[in-house]
Order: sequence, then structure tokens, then C-alpha cells
Amino acid sequence: RYTHLTSLPRMARAAYSMAIANPNIFASVVEVQEFPELARQYRVMGVPKTVINETSELTGVVPEEVLMGAIFQTLHDQVPDQEI
Repeated sequence: RYTHLTSLPRMARAAYSMAIANPNIFASVVEVQEFPELARQYRVMGVPKTVINETSELTGVVPEEVLMGAIFQTLHDQVPDQEI
């Protein structure tokens, strides 16, 4: 199903925009009321919740710069010897 980016909440729009701009970024948005098993798996207690590479999490709306910083920090933590 196609969803126009302007109709998405801010965090989803930021994630999709980053994925469109960079082929190494994959974004997926899940409606937790429709997928309660994923809400349990990821321990969703508040929305939006952003999970980065299954290891880092952000809850709530954050500025795009904070999201980018969390992505870079996660990548650095996972691959510390490479320049990102």
C-alpha cells in the first residue's frame, strides 16, 4: 500500500526520507495496534518508537539530527574500527 509521506507522522517521514536518500538505510513503519506481537517483541510502551539495527532505541519524537546521531552512534558501536 502506498502512503504519501506528508500523511505520515514526523518520525516515520524522517526515517523514510533517509531510506530514500541512502540505499543502505531501510525503514519500516508498523502500526502496533495491528501487530501486537511486534509491540511485545520490541517492548513498545510509547509511540513513536524507533529501533535501529535491533540494538538502539528512541522513544518519542526527536529532531532529525538526534535520529541521525543515534544511527551513526549505533553503526560506530557495531563497527568501531571503520570510519562512518
